[in-house]
Amino acid sequence: MACSCGGGKESLNKYLAPLREILEGYEKDEKYLIPILQDAQDEYGYLPEDVLKEIATFLDMSLSQVYGVVTFYTQFHLEPRGKNILRVCMGTACHVRGGAEVLQAVQDELGIENGETTEDLKFTLETVACIGACGLAPVMMINDDTHGRLTPEKVKDILKEYI
Repeated sequence: MACSCGGGKESLNKYLAPLREILEGYEKDEKYLIPILQDAQDEYGYLPEDVLKEIATFLDMSLSQVYGVVTFYTQFHLEPRGKNILRVCMGTACHVRGGAEVLQAVQDELGIENGETTEDLKFTLETVACIGACGLAPVMMINDDTHGRLTPEKVKDILKEYI
C-alpha cells in the first residue's frame, strides 16, 4: 500500500519529518495521545493513516487504540478538509427563520452535502446545532467570520469572498 505522501519509503520519511519533530516534544506516554493528535492535525490538516501509525508506534499503542480515540472525538478528522470551514446553524431560531433554505443554497452553490469537502479543498460544509447568534438568525460561520440575517440569495456573494 502506498503512503499518504504519494511515494515510496524516502517520500514517507520526508512526509513524516514534521510529525517526528512534534513527537520529540513529548514523552513516550499514552497520556499525551490527544495533544499529539491535535498537533499532528494542525500540521497536516487532518490525520492520515501513516501519521496515525507513526503515533501508535511512538506511544507503543495499537493502531486500533489510536483510531478509536480519533473516531470518538469530533475534533479529529480522517479526511482532508477545506481551507474554509463553513458551518450553517440549524438551531431553532435559525430553522424558524429559514436556515434550511440557506443550507440548501450553500449546497447548491458548492455542489456538496453536509459533511463533505469540495474537490478543490476550498470548503468543508458542516451543520451545527447552534452558533450562539440567535438574534442574527439564520446564521452561518465561515472560519471565524459570522454571517447573519441570511437569505439564500446572499449566499453566493458571501462565498465569493472566500474563493
